[in-house]
Amino acid sequence: MFSVTENKKQAHVIVCGNEKGGSGKTTTIMHVTVALLNAGYRVATLDLDTRQQSFTRYIKNRELFAKRFGFNLSLPNHFVVERDYSDYVSDQERKELSNFLDIITQIQAENDFVIIDTPGHDGYLMRMAHSMADTLITPMNDSYVDFDVLGHIDPETGNIDKLSHYAKTVRESRRQRRIADNGLLDWIVVRNRLTQINSRNKESLHKSLNNLSMQLGCRLADGISERVIFRELFPKGLTALDDLEDLLPNIRGNSSHMSARQEVRNLIATLKLPIDELSKKRTEAREKWLEKDSGPVDTIGI
Repeated sequence: MFSVTENKKQAHVIVCGNEKGGSGKTTTIMHVTVALLNAGYRVATLDLDTRQQSFTRYIKNRELFAKRFGFNLSLPNHFVVERDYSDYVSDQERKELSNFLDIITQIQAENDFVIIDTPGHDGYLMRMAHSMADTLITPMNDSYVDFDVLGHIDPETGNIDKLSHYAKTVRESRRQRRIADNGLLDWIVVRNRLTQINSRNKESLHKSLNNLSMQLGCRLADGISERVIFRELFPKGLTALDDLEDLLPNIRGNSSHMSARQEVRNLIATLKLPIDELSKKRTEAREKWLEKDSGPVDTIGI
């Protein structure tokens, strides 16, 4: 269980997690990072995916693009928990955990926000990160295939039969966080690759998500649509929030870029991070409520 110190100046921790790949996790978390950097906050990023390291590659692509063309692009203080190759699994876990704790202790005290990208599979580092999150972002594609990561659906009634492994993991992480420091994890499920066409399946999925969100105590947010521009920006390390007209002259007047930027801005607003007076008041009110409510964490009887 993660133990949080009582230092009130510690960074706000944002964790991006999902046990299914291809959900737009890296794209989503990179845009959140750049949004906070552009707002003037000190941001540290941490990649826990010791194998894939897509988040790390995105940031490195951004750094290389800026150096190559002489652009001034905002960059976070980035860290990686490197994979250990000891002979025994127990030794690997011990060394990687020690590395993680050393990094997190340092960056929490030096930054306003710490953003952690987790691997797409269950593991001790993934669970540790979830248990210390202030904000948890779970991107998912707008389909029942991705919905299965959260809950299992009865095909006849559309009702939720039981929670998935990942949903149970988040529920337990919430419990551990509450026990550790009486903190409250704000969980947002972000629906990516939204289609513009209404269909019966889309309406059914939206209804199922609303039902599940009430049971899990999570919020829903519209994320990014299926746009070619998001795939084109990754190799350059750019985001829809950058001034692409200056960086990529051939994109000037591109309506897809403008729509993508607005989608990201809407998502950032929905996350309700403590970046403006209204969000700060919301966070303070939540902390006061937690100080008065010392009861047990609610559980879901599924």
